[in-house]
Amino acid sequence: MIITEFTADGFKNLKNILISPAEGVNVIHGENAQGKTNLIEAIWLLSGARSFRGSKERDMIAFDREFARLGLKLRDSCREQEIEAVITKNPRERRITLNGVKQRYLSGLFGALKCVVFTPEDLELSKGSPDNRRDFIDLCISQIKPAYSKTVAKYENVLLQRNALLKNISLGISSPADLDVWDEQMARLGAYISVLKYQYTKKLCIFAKRLYDEISNFREDFSLGYMSTVYRGLNGREDWSGEMAAEYLEMLRKNRSEDIRVGFTTAGVHRDDVGVIINGSLAKDFGSQGQNRSAALAMKLGQAFILCEETTEMPVILLDDVLSELDKSRREFIISKLSGMQVFITCCEPAGRLKGRRFEMKNGEIFNRRAKRVEKTAEKE
Repeated sequence: MIITEFTADGFKNLKNILISPAEGVNVIHGENAQGKTNLIEAIWLLSGARSFRGSKERDMIAFDREFARLGLKLRDSCREQEIEAVITKNPRERRITLNGVKQRYLSGLFGALKCVVFTPEDLELSKGSPDNRRDFIDLCISQIKPAYSKTVAKYENVLLQRNALLKNISLGISSPADLDVWDEQMARLGAYISVLKYQYTKKLCIFAKRLYDEISNFREDFSLGYMSTVYRGLNGREDWSGEMAAEYLEMLRKNRSEDIRVGFTTAGVHRDDVGVIINGSLAKDFGSQGQNRSAALAMKLGQAFILCEETTEMPVILLDDVLSELDKSRREFIISKLSGMQVFITCCEPAGRLKGRRFEMKNGEIFNRRAKRVEKTAEKE
């Protein structure tokens, strides 16, 4: 998969940009606060995923603008596609199209542009918050099964309703029996999500282990384990609508008194984790910084290789100021593994040793002999 053209105007500090990236490595360099990460974020958003910086749509628009315009053209093994997005301060006026077909939300773009982003925060993936690992696995599955993100959204809505009801019960406003309808929905959705998360984690373990073995020169033992708060074991289990849903429901009912006491749902797929295990111990508790960074590299590269295997398309790789955080051996390792993929790398220095097309960014604009500047849009179309 190759991005053949990218445009941006009015997105944060980006303005008047039209570039034709190389099919291989593209190096975007410049001083801090010039817009390099904004550019990576803009490309990432057009994959249909949420901002890796937590940006809300209204915060993506430049202060002096009423809207932001993004677009790209891409080529995969089957066809050429075009994505356009106009983000406005009034969400009802946003315009998003995929090959000319209107999409209600950015998430409607999921599956068209296959992308993997790697930021300095991702280096904390193995030892950071369980929320980060849960979100990571959810994203990985959604890239392969776009409908999965809707299932997760439904579960999160049911969880929100159940937690609100738990608080009302503790205040004497509602009855414990009112939980039944929410518990049944949560059990079905939670069982299904558990199956997919376990299966993906199992596959990621295979890919990540191979990568970690190379990084460590086979001196350390690496594995990933899905840590469920509902099921003792998930190997071979797929009956999510039957026996697994019943087991999930039983857990919710067993924990009901405690949930009412504390005012939230204490167990479920929303509390599960992925254990990163090095030499028999959890990396988040006992791993060194080097081990945790190697584990994060292996997991993110594993995401890219699984995406390639499952979709038969090599994803576009976005490296946002990651190489500067790594030592020489890890930098060389990650670059060697991205051969054949289109890569966008941001850095402060011109990165003379990196072979590829270079773009210099200054004050939200890109300058390069192959880059062009688009005329300012005077008014919203």
